Amino acid sequence: MSSNDGSGLMSSAGLVRYFDAEDRNAIRIDPKTIVAFGALFGVLILVLNLVA
Repeated sequence: MSSNDGSGLMSSAGLVRYFDAEDRNAIRIDPKTIVAFGALFGVLILVLNLVA
């Protein structure tokens, strides 16, 4: 066995902890808002394709 066996989990633990932390200054957007914006953007593209 090499000395690197099992080190992947240990090295990624800090990243998981970093990205799991809540940042008080971060912009918080509801996921439903993102889906609605995407749907409206898709409809806009379809309408623009019909007009052109």
